[in-house]
Amino acid sequence: MSTTIYDCKLIELPRFYDRRGSLTPIYNQDHIPFDIVRTYYLYDIPGGKKRGGHAHKNLQQLYVSVMGAFDVTLDDGKEKKTVRLDRAYKGLYIPKLIWRDLHNFSSGANCLVLASLLYDEYEYIRDYDQFLGLKRGA
Repeated sequence: MSTTIYDCKLIELPRFYDRRGSLTPIYNQDHIPFDIVRTYYLYDIPGGKKRGGHAHKNLQQLYVSVMGAFDVTLDDGKEKKTVRLDRAYKGLYIPKLIWRDLHNFSSGANCLVLASLLYDEYEYIRDYDQFLGLKRGA
């Protein structure tokens, strides 16, 4: 079965706050539906620039805006939807075979990415027509 944009979900993460500030823990298979194997973050993104522009063959990810805001446009080859991430306690789960474009970054935005696999260039689908071909064959 091929994934669709409806398999992508906003996940409300736990948050604990008091007068000193807030804290959000994230646990494997508890708050997100995969084990975290890799963590990285995007920052210092110049105004008007985009990130993403690809899909993954098997990788699952959770995107969190830990500071600022940005939009994620999700595309399953048939339908698209855009999700605004602007809270450090909300993550966007993206399963495999979903094209994503990150754009409209606010000044100072930071995107935390939790991934289910180690980096592997072979995992990336960077050509949209190839993505569509894989979706048709999935």
